[in-house]
Amino acid sequence: MSDYEKKKRVVVCIEDEKEMIDLVKLILDQQGFEVFGAVGGELGLEQITKVSPDLVLLDLMMPGMDGWEVYQKMKASDSMRHIPVIIVTAKAQSIDKVLGLHIAKVEDYVTKPFGPRELVESVQKVLAKRAVTES
Repeated sequence: MSDYEKKKRVVVCIEDEKEMIDLVKLILDQQGFEVFGAVGGELGLEQITKVSPDLVLLDLMMPGMDGWEVYQKMKASDSMRHIPVIIVTAKAQSIDKVLGLHIAKVEDYVTKPFGPRELVESVQKVLAKRAVTES
Protein backbone atom coordinates (compact mmCIF):
# COMPACT_ATOMS: atom_id res chain seq x y z
CA MET A 1 0.00 0.00 0.00
CA SER A 2 1.44 3.37 -1.03
CA ASP A 3 1.58 6.48 1.14
CA TYR A 4 -1.15 7.98 -1.04
CA GLU A 5 -3.53 5.12 -0.29
CA LYS A 6 -2.79 5.26 3.44
CA LYS A 7 -3.66 8.96 3.51
CA LYS A 8 -6.98 8.61 1.67
CA ARG A 9 -9.62 10.26 3.84
CA VAL A 10 -12.96 8.52 4.29
CA VAL A 11 -16.23 10.47 4.17
CA VAL A 12 -19.74 9.16 4.83
CA CYS A 13 -22.52 11.12 3.10
CA ILE A 14 -25.95 10.60 4.70
CA GLU A 15 -28.75 11.84 2.45
CA ASP A 16 -32.29 10.98 1.49
CA GLU A 17 -31.55 11.46 -2.22
CA LYS A 18 -29.31 8.96 -4.01
CA GLU A 19 -28.56 11.59 -6.69
CA MET A 20 -27.08 13.93 -4.07
CA ILE A 21 -24.85 11.12 -2.75
CA ASP A 22 -23.70 10.45 -6.33
CA LEU A 23 -22.91 14.15 -6.80
CA VAL A 24 -20.92 14.33 -3.55
CA LYS A 25 -19.01 11.15 -4.53
CA LEU A 26 -18.19 12.63 -7.93
CA ILE A 27 -16.90 15.88 -6.43
CA LEU A 28 -14.90 14.35 -3.56
CA ASP A 29 -13.53 11.35 -5.50
CA GLN A 30 -11.74 13.83 -7.76
CA GLN A 31 -10.06 15.25 -4.64
CA GLY A 32 -8.81 11.85 -3.49
CA PHE A 33 -11.49 11.11 -0.87
CA GLU A 34 -13.18 7.76 -0.45
CA VAL A 35 -16.91 8.41 -0.13
CA PHE A 36 -19.50 6.01 1.23
CA GLY A 37 -23.14 6.94 0.81
CA ALA A 38 -26.12 6.01 2.95
CA VAL A 39 -29.75 6.78 2.15
CA GLY A 40 -31.42 7.74 5.42
CA GLY A 41 -30.37 8.12 9.04
CA GLU A 42 -30.51 4.48 10.16
CA LEU A 43 -28.32 3.29 7.27
CA GLY A 44 -26.07 6.27 7.86
CA LEU A 45 -25.35 5.26 11.44
CA GLU A 46 -24.66 1.68 10.29
CA GLN A 47 -22.25 2.97 7.64
CA ILE A 48 -20.41 5.16 10.18
CA THR A 49 -20.00 2.15 12.48
CA LYS A 50 -18.75 0.01 9.60
CA VAL A 51 -16.16 2.36 8.03
CA SER A 52 -15.15 4.75 10.89
CA PRO A 53 -14.97 7.81 8.63
CA ASP A 54 -12.80 10.90 9.04
CA LEU A 55 -15.85 13.08 8.37
CA VAL A 56 -19.64 12.86 7.99
CA LEU A 57 -21.71 14.94 5.57
CA LEU A 58 -25.22 14.98 6.98
CA ASP A 59 -28.53 16.11 5.49
CA LEU A 60 -31.08 17.41 8.01
CA MET A 61 -34.38 16.76 6.29
CA MET A 62 -34.81 13.01 5.85
CA PRO A 63 -37.83 10.76 6.41
CA GLY A 64 -37.65 8.46 9.41
CA MET A 65 -34.59 9.46 11.41
CA ASP A 66 -33.70 13.05 10.51
CA GLY A 67 -30.23 14.57 10.51
CA TRP A 68 -30.46 16.11 13.99
CA GLU A 69 -31.40 12.71 15.43
CA VAL A 70 -28.42 11.10 13.66
CA TYR A 71 -26.18 13.87 15.02
CA GLN A 72 -27.45 13.38 18.58
CA LYS A 73 -26.87 9.62 18.37
CA MET A 74 -23.35 10.21 17.06
CA LYS A 75 -22.50 12.61 19.90
CA ALA A 76 -23.93 10.18 22.47
CA SER A 77 -21.71 7.34 21.19
CA ASP A 78 -18.14 6.87 22.45
CA SER A 79 -17.09 5.45 19.07
CA MET A 80 -18.64 8.26 16.98
CA ARG A 81 -18.57 11.45 19.04
CA HIS A 82 -15.10 12.47 17.80
CA ILE A 83 -16.10 12.38 14.10
CA PRO A 84 -16.58 15.88 12.65
CA VAL A 85 -19.92 16.63 10.99
CA ILE A 86 -20.75 19.03 8.18
CA ILE A 87 -24.45 19.70 7.74
CA VAL A 88 -25.42 19.77 4.05
CA THR A 89 -29.01 20.93 3.72
CA ALA A 90 -31.53 23.01 1.83
CA LYS A 91 -32.55 24.59 5.17
CA ALA A 92 -30.81 27.88 4.53
CA GLN A 93 -32.51 30.11 7.09
CA SER A 94 -30.03 31.84 9.35
CA ILE A 95 -31.69 30.37 12.48
CA ASP A 96 -30.89 26.87 11.23
CA LYS A 97 -27.27 27.85 10.66
CA VAL A 98 -27.03 29.39 14.14
CA LEU A 99 -28.55 26.24 15.67
CA GLY A 100 -26.14 24.04 13.78
CA LEU A 101 -22.90 25.95 14.27
CA HIS A 102 -23.34 27.48 17.71
CA ILE A 103 -25.78 25.33 19.62
CA ALA A 104 -25.24 21.83 18.22
CA LYS A 105 -21.56 22.61 17.47
CA VAL A 106 -21.38 20.99 14.05
CA GLU A 107 -18.09 21.75 12.31
CA ASP A 108 -19.60 23.49 9.27
CA TYR A 109 -22.84 24.13 7.43
CA VAL A 110 -23.19 23.98 3.63
CA THR A 111 -26.49 24.97 2.02
CA LYS A 112 -27.93 23.37 -1.10
CA PRO A 113 -27.53 24.06 -3.89
CA PHE A 114 -23.76 24.31 -3.44
CA GLY A 115 -20.87 24.52 -5.86
CA PRO A 116 -18.18 21.84 -5.98
CA ARG A 117 -15.53 24.28 -4.71
CA GLU A 118 -17.69 25.25 -1.71
CA LEU A 119 -18.08 21.60 -0.68
CA VAL A 120 -14.39 20.76 -1.16
CA GLU A 121 -13.25 23.85 0.76
CA SER A 122 -15.56 23.02 3.67
CA VAL A 123 -14.36 19.40 3.82
CA GLN A 124 -10.69 20.39 3.61
CA LYS A 125 -11.09 23.14 6.24
CA VAL A 126 -12.78 20.81 8.73
CA LEU A 127 -10.24 18.00 8.20
CA ALA A 128 -7.32 20.44 8.47
CA LYS A 129 -8.73 21.77 11.75
CA ARG A 130 -9.14 18.20 13.01
CA ALA A 131 -5.55 17.31 12.01
CA VAL A 132 -4.27 20.27 14.09
CA THR A 133 -6.25 19.21 17.15
CA GLU A 134 -5.06 15.57 16.83
CA SER A 135 -1.36 16.46 16.66
